Amino acid sequence: MSDTPFGFNLPPEEPENGGDGKKKGEGQGGQGPANPFGFGGPGGGDNPFAAMFGGGMNPGDLGAAFQQLGQMLSYEGGPVNWDMAKDIARQTVAQGTADGTKDASVTAGERAAVEEAVRLADLWLDGATSLPSGSGSAVAWSRAEWVEATLPVWKELVDPVAERVGAAMGDVLPEEMQAMAGPLLGMMRSMGGAMFGTQIGQAVGVLAGEVVGSTDVGLPLGPAGKAALLPLNVAALGEGLGVPQDEVRLYLALREAAHQRLFAHVPWLRSHLFGAVEGYARGIKVDTSKLEDVVGQLDPTHPEQLQDALQQGMFQPEDSPEQKAALARLETALALVEGWVDAVVHAAAAPHLPSAGALRETLRRRRASGGPAEQTFATLIGLELRPRRLRDASRLWASLADARGPEGRDALWEHPDMLPTAADLDDPDGFVHREHLDFSEIDKMLGEAAKGSEKKPDESGEGDGEK
Repeated sequence: MSDTPFGFNLPPEEPENGGDGKKKGEGQGGQGPANPFGFGGPGGGDNPFAAMFGGGMNPGDLGAAFQQLGQMLSYEGGPVNWDMAKDIARQTVAQGTADGTKDASVTAGERAAVEEAVRLADLWLDGATSLPSGSGSAVAWSRAEWVEATLPVWKELVDPVAERVGAAMGDVLPEEMQAMAGPLLGMMRSMGGAMFGTQIGQAVGVLAGEVVGSTDVGLPLGPAGKAALLPLNVAALGEGLGVPQDEVRLYLALREAAHQRLFAHVPWLRSHLFGAVEGYARGIKVDTSKLEDVVGQLDPTHPEQLQDALQQGMFQPEDSPEQKAALARLETALALVEGWVDAVVHAAAAPHLPSAGALRETLRRRRASGGPAEQTFATLIGLELRPRRLRDASRLWASLADARGPEGRDALWEHPDMLPTAADLDDPDGFVHREHLDFSEIDKMLGEAAKGSEKKPDESGEGDGEK
């Protein structure tokens, strides 16, 4: 993955076997170089900015560089230049993955195979969960199509973090100087939006080469009701497993369809997860002393200074009770989603797929070793998920199904206060056998009270004549 776009201070990777200590992704084509703009060094690969700032003077590259620099400085939108993010993501996809695999259009045969896999997956899931199908349609996407389909949700996820960073940029100068420094602040915001857009585009573009569907990160990234698989990435995941490709496709379709059921029939879940992300973003603090130094020394002819500052640990989560609570809430919620999907899919697949156990373990190892979900959250919002929580959650949901049946297990999704907590994940047996308050009755009472208040006349005495 590319380096963290907002400079989150994550621990560096240790070199392996006496290596040179390069970070993962450096020097790999299309996998996110440490400096996405290519500033500050000769050559700079295919990045046109390198021609301007690195010593190369190819006329074609120079023209492209000035054009993109103009786009950077003229941007007046939100905290992230999403047009640039989309362009960079598409370019990253076009470069292909590190193993040389290039994106390709989906064939009619691949599309039909995905549709059949999702249809069969939904049939099997009917026996494993009380939640009905949430897949109105099944689609097969290329990597570029995945980028286009998911960018609106990335915007919703990342903008709160970028807003926090952008506000800090405007606050570093004394108020009396801000009016005089208006053009400089405007340029900083434009450049910041472009730089964020570039690194986010790189992260999303790299992720497009790894994900197999629209829900790999535990969040609904695609349009509601569309179960999606990426045939090219499904085939790549299955290579070397010794499992027939149709079984790999079907197992991944089960996971995608299970996610769709959960998000379609638990109406509060999406806002609960996205609210947790936003709550976490609000706790990000900015090292204003570093930012002040950068602003005071910023040379408009060297925009790489701001880029470098963004990558040097300037933005860190605040170590406060509120921030810790937001982090715990988000980690637990994502673990519960992924744990439920893992348990339900295993129950649905085990009677039918000989390879169900092996595929389950493959995906668990993929997650534990830093799969798309962990890398994405660490890159985009400075959060690293703990894989241990996912196994704990899966074990808890499976125990609930054994003790109460699928209906009793799935009933806990009726209200957020009925869900297990982080402490419950530490003691799943205690949670399973504990008596729970029936929140459905509380919801019924609240609903009746709300209806009653709607019928209540206003204070003017209109309606039924009573005050």
